[in-house]
Amino acid sequence: MTVPPLSALGPYFATLAGPPPAGFRPLRELSAADGPLAGRVAEVGRVLGTDEVRVAASTAHLGLAARLWSVALGTAVTTGRLPDLDGARFTLPPQGPFDLWLPAAPGPEATPAALYELVMDRHLHPLADAVRALTPLAAGLLAGNAASALVGAARQVATPPATALARALLAFPDLAATGTATPPDRPLAFRRASCCLYYRTPSGGLCGDCVFTRVPKSRR
Repeated sequence: MTVPPLSALGPYFATLAGPPPAGFRPLRELSAADGPLAGRVAEVGRVLGTDEVRVAASTAHLGLAARLWSVALGTAVTTGRLPDLDGARFTLPPQGPFDLWLPAAPGPEATPAALYELVMDRHLHPLADAVRALTPLAAGLLAGNAASALVGAARQVATPPATALARALLAFPDLAATGTATPPDRPLAFRRASCCLYYRTPSGGLCGDCVFTRVPKSRR
């Protein structure tokens, strides 16, 4: 089965190459106390029409997690190697997937353990800490966002290797606790054990993998 180039899979997969663009910052600064995360959360809240910071923060976090998993999983499937997220640089616009530049040199082999360490330990765990410094959100909710973003990326790539990697990653303890995946003999799908809180926005409903089966009556 042929896997299309990352950019063909959508904007969450596309990256920049060549010389580092002017104005791009090291990716680790995404989780820095003086980084752009607070501004991003505020803008997401404005767009969603919610004054609940935790709702905006969860939605923003889910989008950022989807971007990182898409690039990491897509690169792993197409090259068998990890992307150099530690050397990556970014800019964070108010909305949409952030622009990401990657060094050209290939990383080490993309085993499930190496992918987990790269994405979760080195980037999404610090990002979750940064989000929780802005507003009180349950660690399990943010882990659920990470798992949901991983499954979404795998379903977008839609190849057996992507599905196999996603299933292996979902077996790691902090992701395994976030929900239930379909059995291996069925197409990959996921049901969360938590809710990302999107239903609390004025136009919100339930995501396809939400723990709820109907929108809770109280939004406050």
